[in-house]
Amino acid sequence: MDLQGQKVVVVGGAGFVGSHIVDQLLAEPVREIIVLDNFVRGTRSNLSAASADPRVRIVEGSIADRGDLDEQLRGAAGVFHLAALWLHECVHQPRSALDVNVVGTYNVIDACHRARVGRVVYSSSASVYGDALSTPMTEDHPFNNRTMYGATKIAGEQFFRAFFEQHRLNYVALRYMNIYGQRMDDKGAYVSVIMKFLDRMARGERPIIFGDGLQAYDFIHVEDVARANILAMKSEATDTAFNIGCGVKTTINELVTQLIALTGSSLSPEFRPQEQMFVTHRVGSTDRAAALLGFTARVPLDEGLRRTVEWWMRERRPGVVAARA
Repeated sequence: MDLQGQKVVVVGGAGFVGSHIVDQLLAEPVREIIVLDNFVRGTRSNLSAASADPRVRIVEGSIADRGDLDEQLRGAAGVFHLAALWLHECVHQPRSALDVNVVGTYNVIDACHRARVGRVVYSSSASVYGDALSTPMTEDHPFNNRTMYGATKIAGEQFFRAFFEQHRLNYVALRYMNIYGQRMDDKGAYVSVIMKFLDRMARGERPIIFGDGLQAYDFIHVEDVARANILAMKSEATDTAFNIGCGVKTTINELVTQLIALTGSSLSPEFRPQEQMFVTHRVGSTDRAAALLGFTARVPLDEGLRRTVEWWMRERRPGVVAARA
């Protein structure tokens, strides 16, 4: 889709990933960017730079409000849908997970259909796969999910598929691997070790690794994820899903070792018995995204972690000085 002169809506645009999409949209020739967010987890500070651009309008609202969705989506050519409760919230608030991730997503899809939106990019998740049955996981990997969060994302993908079949609502679903980077918090089930380690380090406490630390994931920097969203909006691909990752396996032990080096810490990790672990092994194939979206991750893990640590020192712990790698 050509973004020249278009109105674009970012639902959940004040959050971790959404705010980076808004930042990168400002480099595109769009006419207007509507950021719709309820600010439960997203923050206005995430949009502090973007809000200075006159093309950006920030609206506090909920995907539960169908009238508000109709108003904000009127005249929109493209919609990024990111609003959702995350894995930890879905475990402890399953009814809310249904209300937000399932009914809320249906509200967004229905509103897009009524507004004749040309294209939707849906933030799905690699959680739909569960633990890897084969590596790297292609998009044809079976849905091996056993979490409420993954179930809600599967439901969202199926809603989009049904609306495409019946109404030709163009969409793509992006199945994110493990996202980290600037503006992240400690709520992510698989990347929270980064923020928790940095916060413990600031208190002079050893980082904690649950289990043996050999759990392996595909870590991708948030700026790459935002770029994948823009490419997905501009592409001609439709009615399909894409893995968005680096395709590189990194264990929790390797991750913590890099963080120790970047911070110049002398603390060694403390190993504790494994708590509830939803997935212990997941690396995605990046071939389809490269072929059809032109997307390949650009930020290697060491560079991405360096940027994350520098942001953390500047924004969250300004008194902490880190070693320069």
